[in-house]
Amino acid sequence: MLTAENVKTYIESALPCQHVQVEGDDGRHFHALIVSAEFTGKNIVQQHQLVYKSLGEKMKQDIHALSMKTLTPEQWTNKS
Repeated sequence: MLTAENVKTYIESALPCQHVQVEGDDGRHFHALIVSAEFTGKNIVQQHQLVYKSLGEKMKQDIHALSMKTLTPEQWTNKS
């Protein structure tokens, strides 16, 4: 069973991130906040595709649902 920490590690290992926060306690449904410079100039769909790509087969086999908020570092700074 996956943990939120596992999901966080998978994202961070495949996508350069300034901040990643993942929550979820049933091993299948997760909520994530991801801040990455890789999102700059990309629309929301493209940003989410980068995250899905970082999770690879885990998205197909282990994770039933992942809701996420993706931000650029600039958006994150302005939001804080």
